[in-house]
Amino acid sequence: MSTKPRYRTYAEFFPYYLSEHIKPATRFMHYVGTSLVIVLIGMAIVFKNAHILWILPVAGYSWAWAGHAIFEKNKPATFAYPLWSLMGDFHMYWLALTGKIKAHLLALPDTLKPPT
Repeated sequence: MSTKPRYRTYAEFFPYYLSEHIKPATRFMHYVGTSLVIVLIGMAIVFKNAHILWILPVAGYSWAWAGHAIFEKNKPATFAYPLWSLMGDFHMYWLALTGKIKAHLLALPDTLKPPT
């Protein structure tokens, strides 16, 4: 039986999602995967080739899941919350691009912060 709460809304879920990406190396791996996804979507549009889109899950998830396995040592949220996890990835990416990720990490509730 899981001890993790079930989230009813994305707003409730996102702080948990961020807490699962505390280590900068894990977030970097996500950023690489998300960047590849964006580039591949752009290529599919430019080259008018929808077959490129088949590689999206491999390009995105391989980097993200490797980050969880190697650095964070936790199970990706994708398995319990597939859609919100995907949304969270792009949300986290946007926060990094806009320089707001650190503030969001510092604002996490103490119950979601790792022990020191």
